[in-house]
Amino acid sequence: MTPYDKPYSASCDENREPILAVIEPLFREARRLLEIGGGTGQHAVFFGAAMPRLTWQTSDVPAHLPGIRAWLDEAGLPNLPPPLPLDVMGAWPDGPFDAVFSANTAHIMPFEAVVAMFRGVGAVLAPGGLFALYGPFNAGGGYTSDSNRRFDAWLKAQDPRMGLRDLEELESLADRNGLTLVANQAMPVNNRTLVWRRESV
Repeated sequence: MTPYDKPYSASCDENREPILAVIEPLFREARRLLEIGGGTGQHAVFFGAAMPRLTWQTSDVPAHLPGIRAWLDEAGLPNLPPPLPLDVMGAWPDGPFDAVFSANTAHIMPFEAVVAMFRGVGAVLAPGGLFALYGPFNAGGGYTSDSNRRFDAWLKAQDPRMGLRDLEELESLADRNGLTLVANQAMPVNNRTLVWRRESV
């Protein structure tokens, strides 16, 4: 794959500035971060350039790695190591990481993979470290907007195992893995950034 046929996601360009405004202060002291579900690689390049003191270790399932490599190779940033293969249901990279970030993943994973993601984050995140999860979420068992209701129906039509996850459901998974919700930030287009802290053990 060449830089001229890199994968591209318009939503990554649209949401990167609002996400950066939230995570940059949170990750100011972090030095090693794991991104789950790097997708095209656009977020890794943008956030890596904006936070040069942070080693941004992106990862994804093997099929997405060539596209991510194309973005990283073109950027040539010293704080962007090669992407790691990561299926949340399988083996995880060695921690500890000071921070973990994931965008638009929980609603496209089967629920058992969401369970595995929280278990993995709890295992690799250093005590005091932060896990930021961006995307659309339900609250109190219901939709927070009509657009999220339509999006959830569209997801389930593609695969019934996909769908928006409920905040309380995620909080329960987090609690089981030593993670405490410390922020719930409203974002554009009915998305949110949820942030958990890994408790000391």
